[in-house]
Amino acid sequence: MTGYGKSESQLGGRKLICEIRSLNSKSMDISVRLASQLRAHELDLRTLVTQRLERGKVDLAIYFQEETGGTAPTAINWSAAEIYAQQYSEHFGKPVPAEIMAAILRFPDVCKPQEDLSDISDDEWPVVQTALNRAIDAFIAFRTQEGAALQAMFNEKLDGIADLLAQVEPFEKGRVAKIKERLEQSLAQLSAETQAQIDRNRLEQEMIYYLEKLDITEEKVRLTNHIKYFRETMDGKGSGVGKKLGFIAQEMGREINTLGSKSNQSEMQIIVVKMKDILEQIKEQVLNVL
Repeated sequence: MTGYGKSESQLGGRKLICEIRSLNSKSMDISVRLASQLRAHELDLRTLVTQRLERGKVDLAIYFQEETGGTAPTAINWSAAEIYAQQYSEHFGKPVPAEIMAAILRFPDVCKPQEDLSDISDDEWPVVQTALNRAIDAFIAFRTQEGAALQAMFNEKLDGIADLLAQVEPFEKGRVAKIKERLEQSLAQLSAETQAQIDRNRLEQEMIYYLEKLDITEEKVRLTNHIKYFRETMDGKGSGVGKKLGFIAQEMGREINTLGSKSNQSEMQIIVVKMKDILEQIKEQVLNVL
């Protein structure tokens, strides 16, 4: 949801500049800084931004800028000038020379740019609206460009998880046989009397139940489906895509965690850790999606 947009227009002999910046946010949060002539239209400007931008921490600034080379009209604060002149005369005991008076008139609190504080007219308001819409267009174009880069990154990360999931299969095939062999070796170490008392049918049932608990077929299928659904959601249109991707990423995390809890081989656990690392990178960037 990060982005930037800017537009410039001519209005009343001055340059009107509109700037929009945005950071990530779960809702719409607008901060507005306006030229004094536009304060009466703040609600209209907020409404226009809210209608076109879904959410984000938005900073909107609209201000006037004098043309390069032009001189802004100034207003003299004569009361302040008289105070400075009086203090000079009292201190030095003589009238203020012309060069000193010229310097006083250049003091910041004496000579100030004179702003046109009158509100913009009804004829000028459409110019402001057009300028703001152009800034929003540039902002959306920025977001679209960033979105395309994010989609490419997501697809790359999803491919990485899918490749790691495929690497689990060779370890999975021999895992059941190794578990069964290890259990049988443990039984063989029991005394002959204890072995004679073992119900072989019950033992087989318990082994089957134990091995089924370690089976990861369902987790693999669900994780594969989540990856597919994540890609399909990215290609979808409309609002709320980012939230959906966040929910899908959470479900992917659950399946990967279950894979880790069922992994009883170091090689499989290493693969699971790599999956988690990639998924965390996806979750961080999902926050940038609307």
